[in-house]
Amino acid sequence: MTESEPKSHLHHYLQTAREALLWKLDGLSEYDIRRPLTPTGTNLLGLVKHVATVELGYFGDTFGRPSAEPLPWFGDDAEPNADMWATADESREEIVGLYHRVWAHSDATIEALELDAIGRVPWWPADRSQVTLHWILVHMIAETNRHAGHADIVRELVDGVVGLKKDNDSVGSEDPAWWAGYRDELERVAREAGGI
Repeated sequence: MTESEPKSHLHHYLQTAREALLWKLDGLSEYDIRRPLTPTGTNLLGLVKHVATVELGYFGDTFGRPSAEPLPWFGDDAEPNADMWATADESREEIVGLYHRVWAHSDATIEALELDAIGRVPWWPADRSQVTLHWILVHMIAETNRHAGHADIVRELVDGVVGLKKDNDSVGSEDPAWWAGYRDELERVAREAGGI
């Protein structure tokens, strides 16, 4: 890629991160996509719900392009962290469908505006709330990739699946015995370094 098309390059990286995040749900049961696997309750479907909620705000409200999507889990009256998990009544299809609709809404904003278009993030402090589309694209790429990384670790804890996408695990093709030996070596080094 030698041509300079900053908006399309940024959009490409955002889309790649979106797809990586969603791929983490593939092939898992309803239980496994909802399992809280960290002390703070991080779970796969909750990560998708959270990123959809955040993205809708950044590409919607920030640029005066609000969506009609109802987000009952978001707002002053919502339960804390309600965007970080799905209730038993919120299906995988609903959350994934929401995320796809958010993509369409965000993509329309990205298409309609120039990178230097000015917006205002209503939930940021006033002294830094004025932003450009470029800034928000970079912010959402970072946000989505951060949570896709969380999802990668959570998915590995569920069933050992890792990587960027189905045909690209991005960690090598060593067999399970190799990984077990590798992990054991890291544990040995950690204990040695820690004086244990």
